Amino acid sequence: SFTGNAQTSRELIGKWKLIKQTQNGTIKTPENTFQVFMDGGDFIGINGDDARKGKWTLSTDNKELTIKMSIITVIFKVDLFKAKKRIISSEKTGTLEYEKVEN
Repeated sequence: SFTGNAQTSRELIGKWKLIKQTQNGTIKTPENTFQVFMDGGDFIGINGDDARKGKWTLSTDNKELTIKMSIITVIFKVDLFKAKKRIISSEKTGTLEYEKVEN
């Protein structure tokens, strides 16, 4: 149903903190790394003092999250998506675990 998808897209809106990255068996806990999703598909990736703007789209089945920043496009598999917790993965990044934070 369309309502379910719209709800999921709405739940993505906001600021998410990266709390764990697992890549090739190595676990990292990055500091000050965030993803910010805005209405209309605008996106900001924050890494420390560096903030990059881009665009995001979520597939209609909620299984793929596409993030485009300048010339780079990464398609993430959505492994888990709850109101306050999200796990996404890609070959480039490994598995990324995010928690929603209040602005």
